[in-house]
Amino acid sequence: MGALHKGHLSLIRESKKENDITVCSIFVNPEQFNNPDDLKNYPRDTDIDLDLLKQENCDIVFHPSVDEMYPVSPTDKFDFGSLDQTMEGVFRPGHFNGVATVVKRLFDIVKPTRAYFGMKDYQQLVIIHKMTKYLNLQTEIIPCKTVREKNGLAMSSRNQLLSEVEKKQAEILYKTLKLVKIRSGFATIREIKTKIEKQFHKVKNIELEYFEIVDMYSLKPLTTWAGRTHVIACIAAYVGKVRLIDNIVIFS
Repeated sequence: MGALHKGHLSLIRESKKENDITVCSIFVNPEQFNNPDDLKNYPRDTDIDLDLLKQENCDIVFHPSVDEMYPVSPTDKFDFGSLDQTMEGVFRPGHFNGVATVVKRLFDIVKPTRAYFGMKDYQQLVIIHKMTKYLNLQTEIIPCKTVREKNGLAMSSRNQLLSEVEKKQAEILYKTLKLVKIRSGFATIREIKTKIEKQFHKVKNIELEYFEIVDMYSLKPLTTWAGRTHVIACIAAYVGKVRLIDNIVIFS
């Protein structure tokens, strides 16, 4: 959605390695915002984005207007099963239907062989993969690792909205996730969740929205480590007024 950073550019590089032509779409999709203020305040700087893409030798930039993407108000409805019934789906109702709506249209227009998505938005990645399978789309979804700031903060366009003090405060998200990985198997999931909720309750200017330990494929919250081989921990929190998400793979 623009406001490109090193994480986005890493996707361009991965595509350049594996394909003859690389297309980058830039489109702030109103259909995936359930908060009008969030849409209004989302960072945008197309000139800088285009310059960065030129430096990466991106072949094509597709930068449509809202009217071009949605000449009439979209009515697309998708069934993701239980994949959108937890985490982001709970706190951002309708978000993933909006994401799938625009991604499906982008795929229909560009017809990519492969599409590259960052692991930071893990729930989105799983849902887009399900959508392509369900609709029998001929686009391979390629997951790419999360790129981080020096302090561990996952790179995000929203980081531009953080003050320097808030960027320092936001370190707690990744520090928490790393600690969860260390403690996995030594403490129960309930004990870990309780400790994290208490920890965030004591931190000023940060509001924990959710912390979940889920199956990597079904995204269903887990209550025990027993017999689990594909596990990811996901977190969302407000740092000041800026909402951030992150995750870490526990077992894969």
